[in-house]
Amino acid sequence: MKIKTNGIELNYVVEGNGPWLVMSHSLACDLTMWDEQAAVLRRNFKVLRFDTRGHGASDAPEGEYTLDMMAYDVHGLLQGLGVERCHWVGLSMGGMIGQTFALKFPAMFASMVLADTTSRYAPEALPLWQGRIKTAQDKGMEALVETTLQRWFTEPFRKTRPEVTARVSAMIRATPVAGYVGCCHAIPQINLTGRLKEVKCPSLVIVGEQDAGTPVAMAREIQAALPGSELVVIPSASHLSNLEQPTAFNRALATFLNKRR
Repeated sequence: MKIKTNGIELNYVVEGNGPWLVMSHSLACDLTMWDEQAAVLRRNFKVLRFDTRGHGASDAPEGEYTLDMMAYDVHGLLQGLGVERCHWVGLSMGGMIGQTFALKFPAMFASMVLADTTSRYAPEALPLWQGRIKTAQDKGMEALVETTLQRWFTEPFRKTRPEVTARVSAMIRATPVAGYVGCCHAIPQINLTGRLKEVKCPSLVIVGEQDAGTPVAMAREIQAALPGSELVVIPSASHLSNLEQPTAFNRALATFLNKRR
């Protein structure tokens, strides 16, 4: 399904019945990244998944995006579907969009799950993102596949679960260069740690123990800044902890969400 929001069309899927639960994916992925979680959550929730601006079947306009822009995309989507209040589950970029949204529209989140994400990047991280932008623009998304997989999954997982890495590789390749570049401009600008104390909804922070991109230290910083939040560290998982250890990830989600239905 598609909906017009904030000047673009967003692609989305709704499944299940119950309280609304919105899932927001990582950079260079799409809504299918959440297949395993949605299959479980739709038993108790009305699960809304969407392709972020620049990804999947959503529009990918040229130019620099911002996290504010992507939060307004979500707000338009929720308004269009008549969602007044929802639970939020966001991983990596999806967690950054969630934090931005929670601060802009504090009444709309019943709870928030932030997985493998950060609330701020140091200025020295900027050249890293500029390098990824240059690679995408000069060589296309294929040039980013291998290094991204190395960051996103542990080596044992990459060796033993080729079907999962192939699925993620296909998502990376399918991401429009304009969408990837637009989001790579937005991500390193995040600087919300000091404002997280304003968030009032119950929150859970999840992180893969071996996540190199947004390591455990970043998760601890978010948890320390978010009043009353919980932290779950998932062993034997890197950045896409929901795909690498779905059983542990789903258990952490269910334990947190079922108390708040």
